[in-house]
Amino acid sequence: MMKTWRDERILSLFRIELPIIQAPMAGVGNPRLAAAVARAGGLGSLPCALLSPEQIRSAVASMRTQTAASLNLNFFCHTPPAFDPHRMSVWQQRVDAYARAAGLPHVPPLPPVTAPPRGAGVHAFDESFCEVVEQLGPRVVSFHFGLPEASLVARVRATGARIISSATTVSEARWLEQQGCDAIIAMGTEAGGHRGTFLPGELYTQAGTFALVPQIVDAVSVPVIAAGGIADGRGLAAALMLGASAVQMGSAYLLAEEVELPLLYRMAIERASDESTALTNIFTGRPGRAVVNRAMRALGPLSTDAPPFPLAGLSLAPLRNHCEQNGADDFTPLWSGQAASLAKALPAAEITRSVAAQALEVIGGKNVLPQ
Repeated sequence: MMKTWRDERILSLFRIELPIIQAPMAGVGNPRLAAAVARAGGLGSLPCALLSPEQIRSAVASMRTQTAASLNLNFFCHTPPAFDPHRMSVWQQRVDAYARAAGLPHVPPLPPVTAPPRGAGVHAFDESFCEVVEQLGPRVVSFHFGLPEASLVARVRATGARIISSATTVSEARWLEQQGCDAIIAMGTEAGGHRGTFLPGELYTQAGTFALVPQIVDAVSVPVIAAGGIADGRGLAAALMLGASAVQMGSAYLLAEEVELPLLYRMAIERASDESTALTNIFTGRPGRAVVNRAMRALGPLSTDAPPFPLAGLSLAPLRNHCEQNGADDFTPLWSGQAASLAKALPAAEITRSVAAQALEVIGGKNVLPQ
């Protein structure tokens, strides 16, 4: 590999050629997308939070038939919530008002649960997923919402995998470094999807990417990956100039040829502008950035009534399905970052390489990319 980038720590750590990580994007990311980014020289990521261990094995096997490049497996590590009957009832009543208007039958109260059943919801990293990591040996394992318990982290580290996680504040970045993370994703408020927040704090005080990155760079010694509002080479160049070693991009790939985005979702991204998204907690119970739709205007965008992650989405599911079947995205979570309007309907490899090439032009480096 020819020396092209000033800071090559992430390239060496992950064994990649371009300082670009494809965001996992649970529900959207897939083996074809990850393999295409990897073949282009970036780090391809597979989202595992909605998959069973068997599905993860199958997805990794599929990707490895397409490329031998480094792979990132991404997991959620939230604590499953306790069931609060009163809070669920209040939320159900709010949702029922819109369900009745749509002609849907009354939905009975949900039974006491601590989390959606395996295979039907969002999974937190546990013993079974740790065994999958041990069996598959990915080059990188990334976590969202902090880190799992120390014994599981130790087992992941023992496989030789590089461990990274998202920080939405400097305090979170320092904590992750203290726990031994090899690199830290600095996640600004512009980022699409769920905020990676895991320490106490207020959402309204969290910084945007280009204010957060240099502060985290100054606070930790490990490489920093900038995430949020970055979808082209100008964003990559700016992040590198602020001290980041790489960037993580999600919305930039939403229209990629390898992504089988549902039509309603695709249409929302195609018409998105700088004013199209907002932070909301109504779809799952955790704050995340999505394209504003009827549900966000009617129930939020942020609601104190929403049950904790991921229970809020259970009440919305029948109404969401009804609307989608009738061609409306009124109650669909359209996860997206603020730079969605920069997304291009191109092959993922072309997106990856063009972002890198544009960044090199901006920062004045040699335009030398892997073939």
